[in-house]
Amino acid sequence: MNILAAMDFSGFTEPILAVITRIAAAEPDTRVWLLHVAEPDPSFVGYEAGPPVVRDQVAAEYRRERQQLQACAERLQGIGKEVSALVVPGAIADTILAEAARLESDLIVMGSHGYGALADLIVGGVGKVVLRRATCPVLIIPPALRVADGG
Repeated sequence: MNILAAMDFSGFTEPILAVITRIAAAEPDTRVWLLHVAEPDPSFVGYEAGPPVVRDQVAAEYRRERQQLQACAERLQGIGKEVSALVVPGAIADTILAEAARLESDLIVMGSHGYGALADLIVGGVGKVVLRRATCPVLIIPPALRVADGG
């Protein structure tokens, strides 16, 4: 079983890791892909990258996110499963769906922020978009399981 877990370090990290651990314990041939979708490079979306200090800040953020994700992967490797960490820049829902297809995922695991109906109406909600367009099952961790400022 290939599991793609979308991680955003917003407090869903611990619940997602706990769910993955339970699923992986029940499935002998589980491969886990931890995915963090990073903000796109400003030059990628048509803006100038800005002064060197801005580029340095973006690079530092990428490094920090990569380190956080790698720490999560190392924790999961302790359960004896193959685990990989991916930091990919792009639009969040589109990137999750593209990586799920590329990795031939059997399950996508992600958190739901539960910002409310107005936020969903305006931005559509990443979870809602992934649920609507995914070609594999999607497991959404509810906001009630969110841990404050986890990661």
